[in-house]
Amino acid sequence: MRWVLVVAAFIVVPLAELWAILSVGDAIGVLPTIAILLVDSILGSLLLRSQGRGAWRRFVEALQTGRVPSRELADGLLIVVGGALLLTPGFLTDVAGVLLLIPPTRALARRGLERTIARRLSAGLAGAARDARSEPGARSRGAGYDVEGTATEHDGAPTHGGPRRIRR
Repeated sequence: MRWVLVVAAFIVVPLAELWAILSVGDAIGVLPTIAILLVDSILGSLLLRSQGRGAWRRFVEALQTGRVPSRELADGLLIVVGGALLLTPGFLTDVAGVLLLIPPTRALARRGLERTIARRLSAGLAGAARDARSEPGARSRGAGYDVEGTATEHDGAPTHGGPRRIRR
């Protein structure tokens, strides 16, 4: 399945972008097409900057209130991906990048990302539990974390004789 994504990312998307640019260039001309690509890159970078600052501010606020910033991290990741798509020349990647930078559509993408992560995490945990149950002696061995050692109790008084004075 992963190779399909690689083929799509490195072959299909650039070919589709080239087709879109050539089609727009045929319809409106070369200079207007280049101007549109330039303007949408500039507007996209401004949108990226404002959304990135907002996401950073929300991330810091979550940390200051002692809350786990999971939503803020997901937003930050989607903003970075959206910015990378905007920096890639082409109309199709620009549309996808702008959709990741606009808060309502980013929220939809975030929900999808959260579902994907939860599904993979639960599948990984279920697989690990299945492996632990099926491996003979997994519990008794302790998975390599047991350490031999000894301990002694002290009454709390310093054993080194207290602080030393240095004479000069």
